[in-house]
This record gives sequence, C-alpha cells and structure tokens, in this order.
Amino acid sequence: MPLPAPLVLASSSPYRQELLARLGLPFETASPEIDESPRHGEAPQDLARRLAEEKARALANRFPAHWIIGSDQVAALPDGTRLNKPGSHQRALQQLQLSSGKTVTFHTGLALYDSRNDTCACVCEPFRAHFRELTETEIRHYLLTEQPYDCAGSFKMEGLGIALFNRLEGRDPNSLVGLPLIALNDLFRQWGFNPLTDR
Repeated sequence: MPLPAPLVLASSSPYRQELLARLGLPFETASPEIDESPRHGEAPQDLARRLAEEKARALANRFPAHWIIGSDQVAALPDGTRLNKPGSHQRALQQLQLSSGKTVTFHTGLALYDSRNDTCACVCEPFRAHFRELTETEIRHYLLTEQPYDCAGSFKMEGLGIALFNRLEGRDPNSLVGLPLIALNDLFRQWGFNPLTDR
C-alpha cells in the first residue's frame, strides 16, 4: 500500500533531505520555527527528543493531514559540555580542541507525528565518536579544507571529517549526519508502513 499520509520533513537541512531521499519516498520539506533553548537541567538526550517532537508539531497547521518527521541533534562531551553548530572558524577550532582525544556523544532525537490524529512517536538515537588526539595544525588544516561551520561538532563525517576519529560506535551512522534512518524505518513499521514493500 502507499504511504498512509503525505510525508513532510520538518527541516531545511540539506543533509537531512539527502538522507531521507535515500528511502525513495516522496516528501516535502518545511522549516519549523521553534525556540531551541534548553530547559534548566535538561539532559542532552531529553533535549534532542523534545526538540524533534516540537519541530514536527510546529508544522501541524500547515500540514494537517500528513506524517511529519522532526529531528534534532545535541552533541555533548563527557563532562556534559554541549557542542553546537559553530558558525565561525574560531568557534569550530575551539570545539575540535575540546573534542581532541575525547568521546563525543551525539544524541539525535527523532519524531514521527501524524497530524491527522495528533499522534507522535519519539526516540533518541545515541552515537559516539571517539576523536583522535589532534594537533592544532591538523585541526586548522581540516577546517580550512571543509569549513564545517554549519555542522554540530564542527565536522562533516561524510567527508574528510572521518580522519578525525579513532573509532565510531553506534547502531546507525546516519544519525551522526542528522537523521537516524534505521530508527525511522522502525517507526514506519510500527505504524503499519513497510518501506521495503509498500509504495
């Protein structure tokens, strides 16, 4: 059977759009407007899950008969320090210096929201990136090469960023890019849609 409802990706991220396109399903995109500020004492995984759901729900009025996918990522060092999209070379340099030799956990929240009946399923997919001990020269060369200033954690795993790591640990490497496709397929199946056979 076809998708029970038209699919919307609540994101303007080209990275997430490219990932979702891999499933070969038709979808629209729209950018939700929400306050992404963390609440006092909110754990990274709880923040990622909440923001994913809020992004999906924020589009309910514009898409009242749809399945809406929301996703959000929060990266954190072992001491709980959060790593955001750096937005500048200097901030990216600082983030990679902080990450050098450490394990950064990327918490990717995922929400599948049915705006027809106000039903939402949410998960948070963790993925751990074990960084090499990096010299300042290595970091500066990497940043000048890829300029990953719009990426959480200051790197692009799908490019030269792979050279920053000793090891990657997690169920789905797509979650590190921003959209956990394995978990999304799980949610589709829970709602009675099988992307392998239903078109």
